[in-house]
Amino acid sequence: MRRSLILVCSMPETSDRLLSLDAFRGLTIAGMVLVNNPGSWAYVYAPLAHAEWHGWTPTDLIFPYFLFIVGVAMPFSFRRRLDEGAARADLFRHVVRRSLILIGIGLAMRAIPDFDFGEMRLYGVLRRIGLVYFAAAGLYLWTSARGRMVATCALLLGYWAVMMLVPVPGSTAGDLSPDGNLAAYIDRVLMPGRLWAGSWDPEGLLSTFPAIATCLLGGLVRV
Repeated sequence: MRRSLILVCSMPETSDRLLSLDAFRGLTIAGMVLVNNPGSWAYVYAPLAHAEWHGWTPTDLIFPYFLFIVGVAMPFSFRRRLDEGAARADLFRHVVRRSLILIGIGLAMRAIPDFDFGEMRLYGVLRRIGLVYFAAAGLYLWTSARGRMVATCALLLGYWAVMMLVPVPGSTAGDLSPDGNLAAYIDRVLMPGRLWAGSWDPEGLLSTFPAIATCLLGGLVRV
């Protein structure tokens, strides 16, 4: 997690506050601070460390919570503006601008101060948030609640299907090991030498699709 996640989880521009969302956001940020600053990396309580691969810990929920919060906040922002007469195309242009800013900030954080563009990791937390916000906001603006439910199911079932049924060169279909799964293989083909763990990346391309579903689920909390 990155401290800059706070930038994308501010409340929409509206005077109406949802206390439960504010509390959830605050607790998530507190969890992120605790995870990023455990005191000593040599002595970290197990719940404050990511799972090695299979399973999950409370730490693994922090990033999905942020995506979920972004989804919950979208109806409050977009509905108010639509009610005021704003065009959907104008709102989407704002979404595109904000997404590009997030992606740009994420890339700048990786580039500065070394500027080693040849081996720089292009995937990352802010880049994923930018892509997820772009996709989820577009679906929110141009589909109904039922359409977003269908999209969410399609994203999750589609991700499961390709991970379990599509064979990987040098491996077999359904191999969910760190190096043998389809998502890792696609990332190695697209971004060789630029992955977080060398052979795989937690914010890779294919796993962005279920992340979009996480954001959409937040938007469906208040349809």
